[in-house]
Amino acid sequence: MTKSSSDKFLPGLVQELQEFAFSQTGSTKILRMLGYGLLLLALFDVVEMLVPPNFMNPAWEFQTFGALVERIPVPLIGLALIFYGELHSRNKWEFLSLKLLSWLTLLLAVIFLLLIPLGIGNTVRLSKQSAAQITNASKQQLSQAEQVEQRLSQATPEQIGNFLKAQGRSLNGKSTQEVKTQILSEVSKAKSQIKTQAQTTESSQRLNLLKNSVKWNLGALVSAALFFSFWKATQWARISR
Repeated sequence: MTKSSSDKFLPGLVQELQEFAFSQTGSTKILRMLGYGLLLLALFDVVEMLVPPNFMNPAWEFQTFGALVERIPVPLIGLALIFYGELHSRNKWEFLSLKLLSWLTLLLAVIFLLLIPLGIGNTVRLSKQSAAQITNASKQQLSQAEQVEQRLSQATPEQIGNFLKAQGRSLNGKSTQEVKTQILSEVSKAKSQIKTQAQTTESSQRLNLLKNSVKWNLGALVSAALFFSFWKATQWARISR
């Protein structure tokens, strides 16, 4: 390339670089505005989840913990967009907000770490409560079945006939003893089904609770690590003017 051609080429290149830089500045401001908007929307979600509060209720605490973890990508993306470009092309009011947001990431990292033992504790409490409720419900059903079984065992043929009439059934040519034996067999099967259904329900609920607990606790751990990495990476914001 000759000297004259290079003299013509360099100004054009400089102009293109300037235009590119200006376009990047505009795009960066748009991304930051989007970040602030996402943070504001995330704040609305948090307020909606925490109002009205119901602390000391393990079910509410567990579901709220899960909802917080499920929504964490929005504030993470928002913070990444806000911190993008560091101090380049910032408004004056942003310097203070960047400091506050940088320290906020550390606070959120600590909060999500502290939520993990709370989530594990509520998992245990909810598992025990669920097992107790299922056990009590099955005991009541078994007690009712045993009462029916006891009454039938002591019932006279006339009482058996009245029992069948009350249910819209008839002997159909069978003796009252045969019908009595058949009904007792049905009650015995019902008792066995009650026990089996209680065990199945308890196992299913425990599995779902465990799956959600593992998912949300691991999510809280990852969120805490990401917030802490944000805090470390934004030291420039904390020492800015």
